[in-house]
Amino acid sequence: MSLGSQIAANLPFLRRYARALTGSQVSGDAFVREMLEAVLADDTLKASLAGGRVPLYRAFSKVWGSVSGAAATGTATSEHEIGAQARLGTITPPARQALLLTTLEDFTVAETAAILDRTPEDISQMVASAIAEIEREQATSVLIIEDEPLIAMQLEDLVISLGHTVSGTAATRTQARAAAAEAMPGLVLADIQLADGSSGLDAVDDILSVGTMPVIFITAYPERLLTGDKPEPTYLVTKPFQEATVRAAISQALFFGSTKPL
Repeated sequence: MSLGSQIAANLPFLRRYARALTGSQVSGDAFVREMLEAVLADDTLKASLAGGRVPLYRAFSKVWGSVSGAAATGTATSEHEIGAQARLGTITPPARQALLLTTLEDFTVAETAAILDRTPEDISQMVASAIAEIEREQATSVLIIEDEPLIAMQLEDLVISLGHTVSGTAATRTQARAAAAEAMPGLVLADIQLADGSSGLDAVDDILSVGTMPVIFITAYPERLLTGDKPEPTYLVTKPFQEATVRAAISQALFFGSTKPL
């Protein structure tokens, strides 16, 4: 596989990481573009990316790390970005990176250490610190939109174990709309393709038209949403998922207070 093909295959997931890291699709994509421009201008850096995902994320981390503090989020252009920027200063950026890399992006501790130029021991400590800091957020109610009963039950158990409550569950767009009308949730976990052929995206649009809350989409086909052609969900978990990944996504979504895709 050519270098260009390797980068293209991993780019949707790097953009997902950048978006979760900054709390904004606009800012995240800007940092990815800056990294790609740096690669085009440096043959040595370009050659180093032949090693796969680790050097790609390492190159991105160097670009992102070159901008300190709240400046890393760029200019706030929406309620989502304003909320993200207000919270970025309260958690150490390397700890946030370590948490996202080991959960959302499923890198090993050793791979994450290579990406961030840290020791594995440092990474373990940073992940523990990030989880402890983020979990101090206030508990909320969660609406689960999922048409597979076993997965819905798994998500219910996970949500409750994190100290949140389940406001309702739904397997279709109609059920989701009714559940939100009965009890407006503080967070939504939504599958994309629902039992009756309806769309989880449409169900979420219905709910966001009358309320504001973070949304985490869960799908077996993330590349269908990570196209760069239109606004994308900030928090996107791939099926089959690890509970640690969903836990991290919930913590990040509540931490940033995100609302609609940007």
